[in-house]
Amino acid sequence: MTQVAIPAGAGALEGVLEVPAGARGAVAFSHGSGSGRHSPRNRYVAAELRKRALATLLFDLLTPEEDRARENRFDIALLTERLAAAVRFLGAEPATRGLPIGLFGASTGAASALRVAAAMPQQVAAVVSRGGRPDLAGAQALARVRAPTLLIVGALDHGVIELNEEAHKALAHCTRELALVPGATHLFEEPGALQAVARLAADWFERHLTAPARHR
Repeated sequence: MTQVAIPAGAGALEGVLEVPAGARGAVAFSHGSGSGRHSPRNRYVAAELRKRALATLLFDLLTPEEDRARENRFDIALLTERLAAAVRFLGAEPATRGLPIGLFGASTGAASALRVAAAMPQQVAAVVSRGGRPDLAGAQALARVRAPTLLIVGALDHGVIELNEEAHKALAHCTRELALVPGATHLFEEPGALQAVARLAADWFERHLTAPARHR
């Protein structure tokens, strides 16, 4: 586990980078509003990804000062800029340089993940959304996404399901799937729900992200 500081604007974003032996890809997490690198759900998913030889970067998309202004948590353009900085960081960091990069977006973080995928097609190799709002990325960005994209939604998350169905249609130029987790609501708090999310995400990244194993 390595504590990292990701350059962003005039400041830096705090994060944790964990690179398992023989890493075959790296995944940056884009948290939902009001969340950060300490999110227990994303930490659980990250741990499961590392079991599949995927490095993980959990970081705060906002500085502590910025997070005090609630509107920043919903500023998709700002969050997109910060996630793009994390992708550049992974591309330059010696431990992850050269590895295919994936993005895992939760809630509103899914919108920034898809915008970054649209803007950085050479750098982003796969995307997973958990209980996300991909619709907030906008139709133009969704149409530009080329990275294989998995949209995971709780089968009882009514309203969000329909938004993901529309986004699935708008993702017209990439491999994409919509997966409903039975019995799950928005936060996937039901028994076995988060485990299902982690398994779906790991399978997706393993299929679309991983490069030949390398030794460290």
